Amino acid sequence: MTNTPSQASSVQMLEVSPEFAGQRIDNFLRNQLKGVPKTLIYRILRKGEVRVNKGRIKPEYKLQAGDLVRVPPLRLAERDEPAPLAQGLLERLEVAIVYEDKALIVLNKPAGIAVHGGSGLSYGVIEALRQLRPDARELELVHRLDRDTSGLLMVAKKRSMLRHLHQELRGDGVDKRYMALVRGRWETGKKQVSAPLLKNTLRSGERMVEVTDEGKEALTLFRVLRRFGDFATLVEARPVTGRTHQIRVHARHAGHAIAGDSKYGDEDFSREIRELGGKRLFLHAYGLKVPLPDGGELNLEAPVDEVWSQTLGKLVE
Repeated sequence: MTNTPSQASSVQMLEVSPEFAGQRIDNFLRNQLKGVPKTLIYRILRKGEVRVNKGRIKPEYKLQAGDLVRVPPLRLAERDEPAPLAQGLLERLEVAIVYEDKALIVLNKPAGIAVHGGSGLSYGVIEALRQLRPDARELELVHRLDRDTSGLLMVAKKRSMLRHLHQELRGDGVDKRYMALVRGRWETGKKQVSAPLLKNTLRSGERMVEVTDEGKEALTLFRVLRRFGDFATLVEARPVTGRTHQIRVHARHAGHAIAGDSKYGDEDFSREIRELGGKRLFLHAYGLKVPLPDGGELNLEAPVDEVWSQTLGKLVE
C-alpha cells in the first residue's frame, strides 16, 4: 500500500496491496486512517467523497488488489496525533515486550491494563503500542485478555500476520496455557470442564457469562501444578474453545473460584488472599505456542509478577 501525499489536509491516494484484497472499504479506511472518528469515515463514504478507481462505491464494497482509493482532504482536528500517554506506562509496556519481529509483537501484559480503550477508558495496550511504534501503521490486536488478567498478548504489525494468526486461532494451531490460583483442593482426576457458556450484557453494560444449556460449547483442560493444603491449588488451564471469561466461569463451575475474581469469585477466599498481599486477579497467560507463516514455531513463556510470586510464597503447602 502506498500513500501519496502524506499531509492530512491533502487528497490521499491509497493503492491496495494483495494482503488487503477482500476487505471492506469501510474497515480498510478505519485501519488506515488512525485517529479519524468512525462517524467521519462513514460520512465521507455516504457523500461519495471516497472513490475507488475514480468511481463511487458503497461502504460494503470489497477491495481488490491494485484498487486505487481516493480519500478526500480531512481538515478536522481529529487527524492530529493522539495526546501522549504517560511516559511511565509507555516504559512499562516497552519493558513488557518479550518477542518482536517485523510482523509481530508479543508482550507480557501487566494485570490492570486494558488491551484497548473504551468503556470509560481513553487508552489501552494497543493505543500505547501505536505511540511506541509509530511506523507500524497496521498494528492490531490478534486476541484479547481481560483487563485484570496478565500474560502473553499477541499484537500483529502486519495484516498478513493478523490473518495468519486468526486462521490458526480458529483451528487448533495455537496452544495457550494459563495459570490460576483457585480455592480449595482441586482433585488430580478432574482434568477437564465441559460446560456451555452464554454471554449476557446487563443494563449497566457489564458483560456476564453463565453456564446454561442455551450457551455455546466450551471446554477447558485443567492440570494441578501445586497444592497449598486444602486451602488453595495452583492449576494450569488450557482453553480448547475461546469463549469470553471461559476459564473464570469454568473454574467457578467446578467449585474452585479464582482468587481475586470480582465477577465470578468467592469473596471470602479473595479477601484472605488480599490479606497476604495478593491484590490482583490470579489468572496469568504464561505459555504460548504458535506456528509462524514461514513454517517455524514461536514458543514463549512469561513469568508472573512480584505480587503473584510473593503471595504464593506466603501460602503453606
